[in-house]
Amino acid sequence: MMNGVGIMDETHLKALNQTLVSFENIHHKYGKITSVEDISFQIQHGEIVSLLGPSGCGKTTMLRLAAGFETPSAGHITKNSIQISSPDDMLLPEHRNMGLVFQSYALFPHMTVEQNVAFGIKPDQHQEKAQKQRVADILNELDVLEYASCYPHELSGGQQQRVAVARAIAPSPDLILFDEPYSGLDSRLRERVRDRMLHILKSEKIAALIVTHDAEEAMFMSDKIIVLNDGRMMQQGRPIDLYCRPENAFVAEFFGEVNQIPATGTGDGKIKSIFGQFDAPSIEKDQNAVMILRYEGINVHTQSETAVKGEVMSTHLLGRYTLVHVEIRKPDSNIDLHLHARLPGLNFLHPGQDVFIEIDPSQAFIFPASM
Repeated sequence: MMNGVGIMDETHLKALNQTLVSFENIHHKYGKITSVEDISFQIQHGEIVSLLGPSGCGKTTMLRLAAGFETPSAGHITKNSIQISSPDDMLLPEHRNMGLVFQSYALFPHMTVEQNVAFGIKPDQHQEKAQKQRVADILNELDVLEYASCYPHELSGGQQQRVAVARAIAPSPDLILFDEPYSGLDSRLRERVRDRMLHILKSEKIAALIVTHDAEEAMFMSDKIIVLNDGRMMQQGRPIDLYCRPENAFVAEFFGEVNQIPATGTGDGKIKSIFGQFDAPSIEKDQNAVMILRYEGINVHTQSETAVKGEVMSTHLLGRYTLVHVEIRKPDSNIDLHLHARLPGLNFLHPGQDVFIEIDPSQAFIFPASM
């Protein structure tokens, strides 16, 4: 077994290398079932990285591999350039200097909030007085200081979640692992808690690896997002890269609701569709393609001489925007398209109304059609 990394070594290595944790060609199996396959990425010091994807895509397995709860079947994980996981050698979880925040919060029911948060702080990290101040500062930062003497069962779900975050942050780990941290919270509370958590992670300069299936949450929290599907990495990059430059249809569809518009290659680096021709160098002549268009990439007008004509089928006011369902029918070319547009604010379109539809090419992504 490997020995734990000393504090002096960690500090020295931080100065030499910005990469905190590196996953290199990671494979993992549960029995004969492959859970993750050939995944590589890095987490820098202070960087917040999200593992994003549907249920069963391998997100939690990667988190457990990082924590040391699972062993890779191939590949290795390093922390500050020191190997901590491989098929033949594993550093124990308690020696990895990583915090954990579970879906279930996992607070000690027999301890007060203050005792829960203080639990992970090593006796030699702070004097008793300094330790109490450290706990109080973090509880205050997360707006739960007034509950310091309460027990977990006396708190709401949101309060328990913030205490769990405080407990993970208190020992000043290099990295905190979050497993669907907001799944049990209502939408308004989720926004407040994640905003507060992001602030404290950045102020403490603590890196994080977050498992989530919520693309909006990943975009809000992350410096970098790793998109997984069926155990494989589909794309990694900054939120703006994945949203504006998806490399495949899966990623494009995962970042918001989309319309799918059939298209065909023209042979000159373009495709033709009901909305005209668009650049698509990878699509060959007569090859079937699909143009994936975000709801907000459709503009609906009541008058136009050039746009494609359609009919409003329904409208739904959803607060900040209105969802409009429109149909385009062209019997002579067997085209019958059902599209959704997300228009800002309130509009006065009504079912049965003729409208004209334009698209924003910057929000249209073209890929070969699935077989």
